[in-house]
Amino acid sequence: MSSVFHRTAHPIEAVAAEGCWVVDSGGRRYLDAAGGAIVCGIGHGRRQVALTMAAQVAAVDYVHAATFTTPVLESYATALAPHLPVSDSRVFPVAGGSEATETAVKLALAYQTARGKPHRTTIVSREVSYHGNTLAALDLSGRPTLRAPYEALLGRFVRIPGSLESPDAGWHAAQLESVIAERGDVAAFIGEPIGGASSGGALPPEGYWQALAEVCRRHGVLLIADEVMTGFGRTGAWFASDHYSLQPDVLTAGKGAASGYWPLGLCVASGEVADTIGAGSFVHGFTFSHHPIGAAVALAVLEIIESEGLVARAATSGDHLRVRLGEAGFGNVTGRGLLVGVEVGDAAAVTVACRERGLLVYPATASAILLGPPLTITDSEIDLIVERLPTP
Repeated sequence: MSSVFHRTAHPIEAVAAEGCWVVDSGGRRYLDAAGGAIVCGIGHGRRQVALTMAAQVAAVDYVHAATFTTPVLESYATALAPHLPVSDSRVFPVAGGSEATETAVKLALAYQTARGKPHRTTIVSREVSYHGNTLAALDLSGRPTLRAPYEALLGRFVRIPGSLESPDAGWHAAQLESVIAERGDVAAFIGEPIGGASSGGALPPEGYWQALAEVCRRHGVLLIADEVMTGFGRTGAWFASDHYSLQPDVLTAGKGAASGYWPLGLCVASGEVADTIGAGSFVHGFTFSHHPIGAAVALAVLEIIESEGLVARAATSGDHLRVRLGEAGFGNVTGRGLLVGVEVGDAAAVTVACRERGLLVYPATASAILLGPPLTITDSEIDLIVERLPTP
């Protein structure tokens, strides 16, 4: 009997991982076509990251962010800034994507209060969306199965109808503008630039983000881009916002930021947002936010992405994966780069069948899976993914 409160009834015991492969205690090898939960971007078992982590532990292991900063955190924020689609970016590191969403929510309220509009306390999201599993993040998310046990604690925020696949940009913009006009208390809108787990990699209609950004700017509403799944090269650009020339006021990231080597999320505010609130005036924080080891790991991951050209590689590898899926008869394939949604019928059953074939995939909707392997994946490994997927 295990003393661990597991997330699944019968977990597989992993004992090793390298590149795109995970090995269990029985010696069986699994091709990680999901990067865990679309997390591992630079591949498993990178010695450079392990050595960086050890060196940082030996230097400064932990200090409280209410008192200290560290050279490695300052270096990371400086190195990341040129890649961010946020003007004059200010990085608030936390311990995961859900914490990043919580931070963004509080940041939006703090910003509106600093502008003399404390009544603006509502955050708007899309009906089909996912922004995390803490209560505020879950309240913004349209995932019925995840919300159901906790509905009694939810209902604070507003979700507009439809998903990214709904009609056109004008329809989406009109829905948002209607909510803003009717309520009069909207602080921010949050959305995934490209759909993640809730929509299987759905892409927005042409002009979508330009239309929503214009509505937000006109009404003084902050635009928050949830790039937790899509950031750090996953879609073949540093951030999915780049595909749409989107400059959000606030951006959330996680997953690929530390590639799973350390629990890390990021809430990035524009300089205008941060300066409006004021240094030291943001009433928020976590015990492990601004962690020096997290910054050291993230900096090592960033350097690997840059030096190995993994953003461009994600774009070309994604193209190869889509071609191979088409050749194999998979007709409904969505997403960009190495965030690939595949319509499979019964996603839960296909996920189990894939695991039995030594392939790890990520169930998204009831009928679609996501493929999001490490950005280091080879063409031959991509071919093997398609070979191991059950025939459509």
